[in-house]
Amino acid sequence: MYLEIVSPEATLFAGEVTSVTVPGINGEFQMLKDHAPIVSLLQKGNVKVEGNITIDEAHENKFSKDASGKTILAITSGTIELKDNKVIVLAD
Repeated sequence: MYLEIVSPEATLFAGEVTSVTVPGINGEFQMLKDHAPIVSLLQKGNVKVEGNITIDEAHENKFSKDASGKTILAITSGTIELKDNKVIVLAD
């Protein structure tokens, strides 16, 4: 599954991942390969990404790792779209 995380300043991440978990307005939800298409608003929380991820060093300071090894990006709001195994997160 391909993930792009875009902020108003730059594309923070683009690459292949195994799963993405986001803070939806009705609660946290996870997307895996071949998930049904979805568009949702996001609320304040963490975008959690699993996979062999390489973050561009210009944006490394925005990401962290949790105890289970997931890559974490804190957001205040945003939108997510998933279609044909391509996830786009527009994050603030």
